[in-house]
Amino acid sequence: MMRLSPPPLVTCRHPTVAEQHRPVARLDTRRELYQPRLKDKKKSKKLRRLHDTRLHPSRLHPLYSSNSRAASNLATMASSAPAAPGSDRTAMLKAFDESRTGVRGLVESGVTTVPDLFLHPDPYASVPLAPPGVSIPIVDLSLPPPLAASAAAAAARDWGFFHLVNYQAFVPSDYPARVLAAVRAFNELPGPERAAHYGRAIGGGVSYSSNVDLFRSPAASWRDTIQVGFGPTRPNTELIPPVCRSEIVEWEAHTTAVARVVMALLSEGLGLGDAALEEASCLEGKVMVCHYYPVCPEPERTMGIVPHTDPGVLTVLAQDGVGGLQVKHTNEAGESYWVDAKPVPGALVINVGDLLQIMSNDKYKSIEHRVVMNSREEARVSVAVFFNPGKRGESIFYGPLPELFSSENPPKYRSFTMSEFLGTFFKRDLATKALVEHFKL
Repeated sequence: MMRLSPPPLVTCRHPTVAEQHRPVARLDTRRELYQPRLKDKKKSKKLRRLHDTRLHPSRLHPLYSSNSRAASNLATMASSAPAAPGSDRTAMLKAFDESRTGVRGLVESGVTTVPDLFLHPDPYASVPLAPPGVSIPIVDLSLPPPLAASAAAAAARDWGFFHLVNYQAFVPSDYPARVLAAVRAFNELPGPERAAHYGRAIGGGVSYSSNVDLFRSPAASWRDTIQVGFGPTRPNTELIPPVCRSEIVEWEAHTTAVARVVMALLSEGLGLGDAALEEASCLEGKVMVCHYYPVCPEPERTMGIVPHTDPGVLTVLAQDGVGGLQVKHTNEAGESYWVDAKPVPGALVINVGDLLQIMSNDKYKSIEHRVVMNSREEARVSVAVFFNPGKRGESIFYGPLPELFSSENPPKYRSFTMSEFLGTFFKRDLATKALVEHFKL
């Protein structure tokens, strides 16, 4: 049994209404229209003025250059189909990517509408929002280890998500705030300074770009990302932008400490020893994604991240107070709705990935989630670390853990190598939900 040094005992609970931030947005379920809340009309008018290209003609983005072939087709370009070689959409994608300043560059140019590349048809109306008071669970590390393990297992089984609190024994008090501030600082540098780091190649394990699936997805999402692969091969940290380098490197060490504790709890929740997932090398493969979601002129017409599941074992997410993360939950009556994972002060968000669902033989669930754009006049920042097995040899196979199946409870998935698993993931666009299904028996 693992031993933690707990702070004073508190109960495992759901957050109260008083603990929640104000809603990011509301859904009019009668008309199924997503409607952002604009509480300060003066600020909204000021924001529109800031983005008005008539007042700031020098801010025009290269995507809208008057001599650009792509620009002449902006109004008629279809946004509902993936890019085809030689198409106008392909030209638009290329122009956007070659600007090297991402979505933030569009905002700096003064766009007053969402470009067609980023339009999502009916992005928020398919599933309603949860009733008031519904929230993802909280797992409290101040509980005695058996109770914390039970709470984590229940949350992973029923929700696939939970807030983690009282983890400060493993993380300095100035984190994760420091890494979130550093990521914001990089993304708010002048465009030319950001552009020097822009590129899709993961050379040295580091990249900065917009939309990892930009050329595969039907519509782009309103975000830019720094990505750092921390394992199984260590990155060249000198390639991380200097303004956020030390904070990103330090946060990787802190999240690994948190993930070790959480994996131990979830291993015990499966009836295994607390080291089962760590011994399967699940702490060794690590990718950090630092997302920046710029203020959007038409938040109801695009997405921050489309509905998807995470492919790995476990995700540890730090988010600022802006909000926007939503989790799809199906209750005991079979009703599905989107639940706001509103920022809880001092909490991290933990979620189960596709690989842990497979390894647990469906005892834990990898759940769809998304990031909605909101009407707040502040960019959103989040930093997620995805944990995966680090052993990647062609003779090393993953699948349901042997202790979790029997003749009465046979395995639900076949075995596979990590190269097959990751190869299958990267051949899809992010919104495709067939990864787990691909390996089912």
